[in-house]
Amino acid sequence: MNKFEQLGLSESLLKAILDLGFENPTEVQEKAIPLLLEKDTDMVALAQTGTGKTAAFGFPVIQKIDANNRNTQALILSPTRELCLQITNEIKNYSKYEKGINVVAVYGGASITEQARDIKRGAQIIVATPGRMQDMINRGLVNISQINYCILDEADEMLNMGFYEDIVNILSTTPDEKNTWLFSATMPAEVARIGKQFMTDPIEITVGAKNSGSATVSHEFYLVNARDRYEALKRLADANPDIFSVVFCRTKRDTQAVAEKLVEDGYSAAALHGDLSQAQRDGVMKSFRGRQIQMLVATDVAARGIDVDNITHVVNYQLPDEIETYNHRSGRTGRAGKLGTSIVIVTKSELRKISSIERIIKQKFEEKTIPSGIEICEIQLLHLANKIKDVEVDHEIDNYLPAINSVLEDLTKEELIKKMVSVEFNRFINYYKKTRDLSNQASGSERRERDDRDGAPRENNNGGATRYFVNIGSRDNFDWMSLKDYLKETLDLGRDDVFKVDVKEGFSFFNTDPEHTDKVMEVLNNVQLEGRRINVEISKNDGGGRRDHNGRSSGGGFGGGRSGGERSSAPRREGSFAPRREGSGGGSFRSDRNSAPREGGFGGRSSAPREGGFGGRSSAPREGGFSDRAPRNEDSSDRAPRRSEGFGDTPRPRRPRKD
Repeated sequence: MNKFEQLGLSESLLKAILDLGFENPTEVQEKAIPLLLEKDTDMVALAQTGTGKTAAFGFPVIQKIDANNRNTQALILSPTRELCLQITNEIKNYSKYEKGINVVAVYGGASITEQARDIKRGAQIIVATPGRMQDMINRGLVNISQINYCILDEADEMLNMGFYEDIVNILSTTPDEKNTWLFSATMPAEVARIGKQFMTDPIEITVGAKNSGSATVSHEFYLVNARDRYEALKRLADANPDIFSVVFCRTKRDTQAVAEKLVEDGYSAAALHGDLSQAQRDGVMKSFRGRQIQMLVATDVAARGIDVDNITHVVNYQLPDEIETYNHRSGRTGRAGKLGTSIVIVTKSELRKISSIERIIKQKFEEKTIPSGIEICEIQLLHLANKIKDVEVDHEIDNYLPAINSVLEDLTKEELIKKMVSVEFNRFINYYKKTRDLSNQASGSERRERDDRDGAPRENNNGGATRYFVNIGSRDNFDWMSLKDYLKETLDLGRDDVFKVDVKEGFSFFNTDPEHTDKVMEVLNNVQLEGRRINVEISKNDGGGRRDHNGRSSGGGFGGGRSGGERSSAPRREGSFAPRREGSGGGSFRSDRNSAPREGGFGGRSSAPREGGFGGRSSAPREGGFSDRAPRNEDSSDRAPRRSEGFGDTPRPRRPRKD
């Protein structure tokens, strides 16, 4: 007996469930579906990504819809267009035997006129991104004043992307007597505020502990020097020959750069970020679902719509700016009860974040060392042997066997095996026998214990960071807070990546981790401020001294020459055992870098889409913006700009331009 039959679902839904191959409901489905079917109620459901939340609200809303009434009866809000389309397709599959039910997806990047026309024909269920839905409401193209059900899917992510105002405005347009179902992986303060404002005595169900990680995902971290981060990524891929993974980077620029380097080194990889057109994104995802791509390098926002089975690993090439985002990343693997692994490549200065994540997900990380070249060669050799053993023989080769036997007849069995394996293996072992050990000599566990004991923030410990001298200061209307914000935006770095900022009258100092040195030197030395070229050099000053409560630091002095970082020159993976497939590389999906919009505008003056602006609303068009405007790219899609932390009332300098 199918256990879904015990949940009170209709025969038509059970028939669709049988077609989809569902056998047993997940925990969130088992808890939510009977309650939602039994009575009209508000609900808050806390469950991780990949636990079957779409079916948990999809089945009840379909069963409660009046198919004979063509008016809109249910609204489902989701953070991204990919997730919007995914939910729409799933609702259509669930309702395939329900006559007369129409589902319409409403999202930016597509014709708002066509979407309005589809709704006018009769759409009992609308699945929408907040920005485009708000736009349609403002234009009078949709009427949700009589809906019975409003569902917020991935509520924490929508609010994390800056949709609080849009969601409040949309919910204010709906009737008070409707039922609101809120599904979320975590319960930050803004989600709780939405629930308190728009829900009445909601039933709360929790799958696992609040804000905890999935029990089917194991967590590992690898401590490396910053300069070895990319090399570590390649070794982890080589140590897992059957890897099928999502690799997360913080910015679109890093995402594209890492994907391009992987493709150059012969890995089957591609980038997924907001600078790709919808057609390019669809092409990347089609290749990934078809396993032509083994390593999908993505930003957090672009990956929100990824629902691909059997992802083996999530690799955090860089940790997210928001620690809670880690939970969403790791939820890409270990889905539907299967096991998965979440890997973090971490530098010494980031170890404290591991402890913070452990407290949030209520799970411990296992510290591991990057495999040595010898270990990787052994893994790959055994993988090749199993691959040869399991290969299916095409008997069309039989006609050529006599000639082949004639060529190889002088070889013994042992010699034949050695030569056959060496055809693929020689290039691989020749590379790794010359490489060095990447294992960081400092124990991550010891450093974490020391950091936790001392409670010292990163800003008070240079920890191998790079110190810079830059020829701008207070005479350019900067204080330490505004200069930090300016550097973060100009360099597209995270909020914790620029620290120990010390502003003098005509010059300043600041620190970054060594991994950002090349970017700092390249970008800032090509920027002008009010017609004066910015000059940045690596300083010999260690930036020591604690900052007082006014932000003043005792660090001073400058000097030092410039230095450049090394780029890994690993051989292409032609001799490896996960050979590059035709059409699987990410090169065909690259965006034009010169025409790509900047991720971090300054001062709200640029009309380019921004990942995280500040200081009022940006002039960048929203994903749900008017149809006569260009749609925003995904990494800023539907995102309301946020005010940067710590930015005071200091006058802003004019936006510098690049030569």
